[in-house]
Parts: sequence; C-alpha cells; structure tokens
Amino acid sequence: MTIRVRREDVIPNPSEPASARAHVCVLASLNYPDIDEHDAGLVRRFTRTALETLVSLGASFELWDTSTPLENPSAAADFNGVLLLGGGDVDGSCYGVCEPNPKSYGVDLRADRDAFAVIAAAESAGRPIFGICRGSQLLNVARGGSLIGDIEDYRLHHGGPGEPVFVDEPIDVVAGTRLAAILGAERVVGRNGHHQAVDRLGRNLVVAARALDGITEGIEDPDRFYLGVQWHPEDTDGSPADRMRLFGAFVDAAEQARQSTAVAAAPAE
Repeated sequence: MTIRVRREDVIPNPSEPASARAHVCVLASLNYPDIDEHDAGLVRRFTRTALETLVSLGASFELWDTSTPLENPSAAADFNGVLLLGGGDVDGSCYGVCEPNPKSYGVDLRADRDAFAVIAAAESAGRPIFGICRGSQLLNVARGGSLIGDIEDYRLHHGGPGEPVFVDEPIDVVAGTRLAAILGAERVVGRNGHHQAVDRLGRNLVVAARALDGITEGIEDPDRFYLGVQWHPEDTDGSPADRMRLFGAFVDAAEQARQSTAVAAAPAE
C-alpha cells in the first residue's frame, strides 16, 4: 500500500488538553488501497480537524490507524468512547454482496474486520460510539445492515466529473431523535462527497437524518450513544457550530462513561 499520509501529518499541536475530561480511541484509515493525492489531502485535513476538535473540547485521544493491522482491537473497551472517521468503501462481502461494485474504491477487508472488532468491544463495554461517513456505514454494517453500492442519482451527494467532489447538501434531521436534540435544527447543511449510503438498517437502529431525495444521512440507536452521520462535520468548509455540537455531545457522553466507570470501580465502603 502506498503511504501518502503520515501520523505526524494529522497530530495537532497541542496534542492533548491541559486537563482531560475523557480519553477517546480514534479509528482512522490514514491510507487505503489506491488512495490518490487529492484524497490524501482530505484525510490529512479532516483527521487533523477532528483531533483538534477533541482536544479543544477537553478530550485526550489515541489514534489507531487501520492502514496496518491493529494489535488488540478489544482494547477499545479501555477508552471512554470511540470515534470512527472516514476512508475507503466497506467491502461488500461484509453485508452479503459477493460481486465488487465497479465504482468502489479503497476497499480493505482486513481494515473493516479490525473496525468491527473495535465496535464490538466498545459496545460490550457500554462506551459511546460516533461514526462519520465510512464510520457511520461501519456502524450500520456492524449491526447487520447493508449499504447502497453506488448512488445512481448522485447530484445531491457529490460533484460530477470535472467538478469539486464535495458539495453543500441540505439534510433534514428527524424530529425526536438524539441527533435532533444535538443539532437543535430541523435542517442542516452538511459537507458531502459520498457515493455509498445506508440501505437496510442494522438491528435496533433508526434513521436520524435524510437527504432531500430520501437517502439516509444519519443513523442512531435510540437507547444508547451509537450515532453515525454520513456527512463530514470535520470539513473546515462546513459549519463550525454543527461540528462543535456533534463532537461536544460525543465528548460529553464519553465523560459520562468515564465517570460511570470510576463509580463502578470504586471500592465499597
């Protein structure tokens, strides 16, 4: 695999808060098969912004790069929360599709399996999980859901040939969901550049946001912090306020998980 993005390209300065409210596992694919320099530039910018945002909110982090095999995915349970960032497409075999989609890119089955192991460990430990783009798709597939292999009428979701990939997309937020409570709006404008999306919902998940054409743009588990958004709040060309709302809610949930773990571990008097 060609290495275009290095860890030092994405680690912010400062790399940790003065006093950490929570410690977060950040799962990212800094490199994936056939990544080009354009996408590498997006990975650098988006990952760095995500990490900077966590630090600004008082969270420390450890970056796990699935470009290479993870030594111990189950150790995700030791963190207060898990953040799943974007990357290449999820291998279709993970949701029952045998023939590769001709428009798929960046597929890495081993990285997918590592991600599913991380999700399973965090879920078992009751940790909050927040997924962005590929991360949201992984959350759906981890629960037995499926993906649309390629959105045929893509105009709302990414640019056409010769146009910028990312577009500003109006997204309707479903009333009564956790996502609606976080964003405090019926409609937001998200930065999007995706050609796949959630198809069949995974177990115990609901749609939390939709595009104007009905494509799913957000999913969640109503009973716990298991939240995914298809758009990129960590794109600096998007809304800073929405980014802070989403990341802030996640860090709040991770802090609550840390406090609950500390109480459970405290010796009885």
